[in-house]
Amino acid sequence: MLALSRAKFAAASAVRGRDVLFYWLLVSAALALSGCMPATTSVATADPADPAAKVARAGYRSTIAPYTSLRPAPPSPWRERNDAVTPQPRQNQ
Repeated sequence: MLALSRAKFAAASAVRGRDVLFYWLLVSAALALSGCMPATTSVATADPADPAAKVARAGYRSTIAPYTSLRPAPPSPWRERNDAVTPQPRQNQ
């Protein structure tokens, strides 16, 4: 009985050993072949490292263009300021 279990364990170990060896050989072959690949690939468009490559011009847009100074203004009469912003009366009423 003990001999039979040892034989089964030995057979299973041998099969597992072959599987591990196969995967190890497969991984090492993939690594060896990856060393043969070119370091770079061809670029579909203009090469960014080429100084003669044509590129679009960069336009200038100010980030603070609509800025107006909001410093405190001297007080003015409130009635004149109010009249300046009120809607004008309609002519047909």
